[in-house]
Amino acid sequence: MEIQRRVLKSGAVRWRVRWSQIQTNPARAVRQAPRPRRPEVRPLPPVTIERMRAASSPRDATLISVLAYAGLGDTKTAAHRTVRLLPRLAADLRKWRLLSGRPAAKALIFPSATGTVWSQPAYQSWRRRAFKRSLDGAGVEHARPYDLRHSYATLLLHEGRSVIYVARQLGHDARLTLSTYGHVMDEFEDAPHLDAHTAIANARAALANEEPELRRQ
Repeated sequence: MEIQRRVLKSGAVRWRVRWSQIQTNPARAVRQAPRPRRPEVRPLPPVTIERMRAASSPRDATLISVLAYAGLGDTKTAAHRTVRLLPRLAADLRKWRLLSGRPAAKALIFPSATGTVWSQPAYQSWRRRAFKRSLDGAGVEHARPYDLRHSYATLLLHEGRSVIYVARQLGHDARLTLSTYGHVMDEFEDAPHLDAHTAIANARAALANEEPELRRQ
């Protein structure tokens, strides 16, 4: 089973910026200051993702799974891409399809309240309310939906996947992937490989053990 980019038509908003063309670049004559060093990304681990899902509605929990376990989101290229479908995510999507009343195969997976693609205001509203609730429920102070792509990239790197493989999954250039996740690769250099399916399964098992304790508090 394959997930293509059209899934995120209803899971996130796609922005396109158009620049006016001019004949000369007036900034070329200005000496540029050194670019600031790219801040290190700190992906949310699977157990935190699972706590976020547990604090969400079924729809939002499934959407969080898609963002964190398939890395879908807007990229700098408009090309369609096909990404790997992890077994746990496939199970989440099957469950959501049943809860949605078995919609047609080409129907939007996460339609808006009117059954259409989300508008930007609708996405911003989801981010401020539903996504914020999931963060609060997991005890996360701050994160963006886009940050969940970092979690997916980290799962792949923990498997021992190459930079080129991860770049293709994210729709990135390999150099951008290396500069963004180089420190993550360094951290995993001497660590044993762990496949993404097992990492998610372990996180869900850990959460299941947490929930009885939380109910007694």
